[in-house]
Amino acid sequence: MVDLPRPSPPGKAQTTNSRVIDNIKRLLARPSRRRCPHRALGIRGDRSKNIRQAFQDIQFTMAATLALVHHGDFPVSAEFLCHHDPRHGPAFSIVGTFSVMYLLNFSINNISMMALILSIGFVVDDAIVMLENIVRHIEHGEKPYAASLAGSREIGFTIVSMTLSLAAVFIPILFMSGHLGRLFREFAVTICTAILISGMVSISLTPMLCSRFLREMKPTGHGLLYRALERVFQGMLSTYSVSLRWVLGHRPVMLAMFLAVLGTTAYMYVVVPKGFIPDTDNDNFNVQTEAAQGTSFYQMVKYQQTVSQIIVRDPDVESFYSSTGGGFGGSANTGRLMINLKPRRQRVATVADVVNRLRPRLSNFPGLRVFISIPQAIRVGGRMSKSSFDFTLYGPDTQQLYTEAPQAGAHHCPAPPACRRCRAISKSRTRAST
Repeated sequence: MVDLPRPSPPGKAQTTNSRVIDNIKRLLARPSRRRCPHRALGIRGDRSKNIRQAFQDIQFTMAATLALVHHGDFPVSAEFLCHHDPRHGPAFSIVGTFSVMYLLNFSINNISMMALILSIGFVVDDAIVMLENIVRHIEHGEKPYAASLAGSREIGFTIVSMTLSLAAVFIPILFMSGHLGRLFREFAVTICTAILISGMVSISLTPMLCSRFLREMKPTGHGLLYRALERVFQGMLSTYSVSLRWVLGHRPVMLAMFLAVLGTTAYMYVVVPKGFIPDTDNDNFNVQTEAAQGTSFYQMVKYQQTVSQIIVRDPDVESFYSSTGGGFGGSANTGRLMINLKPRRQRVATVADVVNRLRPRLSNFPGLRVFISIPQAIRVGGRMSKSSFDFTLYGPDTQQLYTEAPQAGAHHCPAPPACRRCRAISKSRTRAST
């Protein structure tokens, strides 16, 4: 197991987990005289695969979003297309955001990329509003330069107010405290920076590009593409007019629908499961075993072998690592298994489905308790645990702790003591200690 160092301080180049793992793989591939020729070194688990796959998905999503928003206003400026286009403003906003991220020593990770993806929808709004207003002036017969001046003068204050209001929505995230605040601080700074730079680009760069690259209206009339798009727009406008008149004519019905949607939203908010950080499918999960105090090492090895045989029969399990005895904060009567599943693209079941499939088979061992947990993508706390959540009791009286601990565990269990989760694999585990 390789423990990576803490992130580099500001001002120094950061070394990502993927880069460290690539260096380790290159070292393992080199021949060495000190290495025994009859033994081979392998990699038990590589979490950088999930990091790379997630990053590739985010890159694809970001590229697709940029392409959609870049061509989304194609019907608006269909008459004014050229090689250099004022719709490149959002790309300039993203580049400016990267510059600020570099100055603040931020890295390009899942959090910052998620902020950039969300910001694309915001940054394109300002450019589209500015572009539409300038195109409207050109359609009325004005020159591109005069239209850009008039359009930017009319819509400039609106864009500034839109930019400040959007940035104000995410500023509270910047001042959040606790683990969530530290987690989403980079997200808030990134998306606020993109929004603010977008506003600056929309009131400065976009009008300049429009004045240089948009063309005047053709006196001979519109082309075939423009007429086809105009028919589509007129059809949409007609449909909207009919629906709007119907809504205005049936106000009690719309009020009832509004109240129904509001009540359904409140109901769904209550019944939807809630949690701190959702479980993610990282192609692995952990199994910890615990026998009675005084269990011998050899008996514990037999327990581990039995559990391993059941786990390895699952078709989605690729490999596993098993250890027995002390280490990782355990004792002689404990064991650990770290199971690696096949890549997500090669299996139908999720890691939660595999865990739920194995729990009934591992929960009926006399004298042995089996705990299965799915590691979270973001670990909070440094203590090793058998479950996702712990409930710890402290007190000076050991006898009272042993009396109160089962009662506390039964209080949080829905069906004690017959509940299998309460007996062996509960998420909320009560531990008594002095």
